[in-house]
Amino acid sequence: MKFSNFFIPTIKENPSDAKLVSHNLMLRSGMIKQETSGIYSWLPLGFKVLKKIISIIEYEHDKNNINQILMPTIQSSDIWKISNRYDSYGKEMLKIQDRHSKELLYGPTNEEMITSMGKQFIKSYKNLPRFFYHIQSKFRDEIRPRFGVMRAREFIMKDAYSFDRNKHDAETTYMNFFSIYLNVFKKIGLPIIPVRALSGEIGGDVSHEFHLLVDSGESEIFIKDSNTINEYNKLDFSSLETLDCFTDEYFEKMGQPKGFSKKRSIELGHIFLFGTKYSDSFDFDVDSDKGKFRPYMGSYGIGISRIPAAIIELCNDDKGIIWPQKISPFQLSILNLSKNDSQIDNFCNKIYDSFINLGVDVLYDDRDERPGIKFADNDLIGIPYQLIVGKKLTEENQVTIKKRNNGEENIINSEKSIEFIKSIIDD
Repeated sequence: MKFSNFFIPTIKENPSDAKLVSHNLMLRSGMIKQETSGIYSWLPLGFKVLKKIISIIEYEHDKNNINQILMPTIQSSDIWKISNRYDSYGKEMLKIQDRHSKELLYGPTNEEMITSMGKQFIKSYKNLPRFFYHIQSKFRDEIRPRFGVMRAREFIMKDAYSFDRNKHDAETTYMNFFSIYLNVFKKIGLPIIPVRALSGEIGGDVSHEFHLLVDSGESEIFIKDSNTINEYNKLDFSSLETLDCFTDEYFEKMGQPKGFSKKRSIELGHIFLFGTKYSDSFDFDVDSDKGKFRPYMGSYGIGISRIPAAIIELCNDDKGIIWPQKISPFQLSILNLSKNDSQIDNFCNKIYDSFINLGVDVLYDDRDERPGIKFADNDLIGIPYQLIVGKKLTEENQVTIKKRNNGEENIINSEKSIEFIKSIIDD
């Protein structure tokens, strides 16, 4: 994509209402635009990041035979009354009426809808197990939306649901989703810590959250003093009972044991095993050769639109964002510092076309702007590698390749630039 064709409305000044670094940089880099309190449009740069995150999530779910579906955002109040959550969910639920005075709601989650679907179509034990996931905008009417997309009222979420024959199978499924989540966050490039949590409004006996440690996080978790982040990243978590980290609520429930340190964090995922809570509410019976039974269920959520902000909180400097390679909006930016120099223009256009043909996601800054503006904008949007083309090309047949994360520069022969960049991107 050429910069002149790609809408990136960057801002020089710091927005006055942005308290977090991520909120500031997402606005300044033109990733998002606030429409009203807690509601944002995702502009082209931000949407590219979202799509790369979604691609990783879809891959990990699809390869584990989890069926992707899409349920509506508007739900009937009837199914929520069956589960007795219509009144208990609280003011975060946005309730609406249609022109026929029928009570509807903008779905904050989908346990009721998926249970209703399961009851209609899953009649025999031979139809189990079944696993579904979908990616959808949700709405929760937060009393104090803040921190940009970190705590928004409308947000994009991946939620998955499982139906199993018995408790043992459901626990196996839960562990499979646990592993899927670890793989998702590892591929994204985030050092996530799984945390034992309470189930809250969703219900159930087993629940874990997935947290990213950052000083600006609004959550608090407790980690055993003897453990380090590196040790957590090496664990296989084959036994969840040995997981020595907890949410603040779970820590209170345990009686505040000694030997734990409090850390600030951002919650990015939450999984629940709630057994027959919803199948009981819906009288969801399945036939077997031993009679009827009710499926064991679980739900598994990832806050997709929160992930870019969390990454930025962890990966930034005084110049802007530093994207991990896997989810950067582009893998490489080409900076033409001498517009209207025919030799440099021809080289940039030729190498840009070569990268496009090789499948490299490249942004070519072809604007008629001063070099300082190009450097500032490209550092702000945080693409991992910059190919800088200027007078060195005409004078010495050389170009500069700069790493965004540490500023390291390599000056190489222009004829070797494609091979060199492909090697570092493929790594």
